[in-house]
Amino acid sequence: MGYLIETERLGLRKLTQEDALPLYEILSDAEIMQYYPAPYTVDAVKDWIGRSMDSYQKNGFGLWAVILKESNRFIGQCGISLQNIDGVYVPEIGYHIHKLYWNQGYATEAAKESLAYGFQNLGLESIFIHTYIKNSPAQRIAEKVGMKKVKEYDKHFSAHNLIWRLVVYEMTKKESMPA
Repeated sequence: MGYLIETERLGLRKLTQEDALPLYEILSDAEIMQYYPAPYTVDAVKDWIGRSMDSYQKNGFGLWAVILKESNRFIGQCGISLQNIDGVYVPEIGYHIHKLYWNQGYATEAAKESLAYGFQNLGLESIFIHTYIKNSPAQRIAEKVGMKKVKEYDKHFSAHNLIWRLVVYEMTKKESMPA
């Protein structure tokens, strides 16, 4: 399967249900998912992939598999999905990289290319990243790719009876263009 996005080290392609087990290895890991209300079950991962597959059809984008090109290894996911950010559905970059590959710049590389793809190929005017306020690694990635913090808000996770403070970053198409 060809890549939608390719960098020197990474290939990003559409997720398929064949990715359920390697993605489950990531999304079920308590350390990786520490900034989510709970780790995911196998069925929740399959639903997650299904939502991305639906989004490819409806929106022309979704979360993509992140493949380490040198070994053809699935190391995570990154891409654009529509997310409810403080009551408004907007395009958002999301990413999860297997902890064996943390601190090697893969999430930043994939997020940067996802941003470029969103502006250049999809014609999006604004793209966001939002995350739990304690998730400083995700905030650093947003800043590394040039996004600006625009606000914070409280989100209620009714299924888990939680209220979390989230931070929102944004980049506009205009800001993404070289001066």
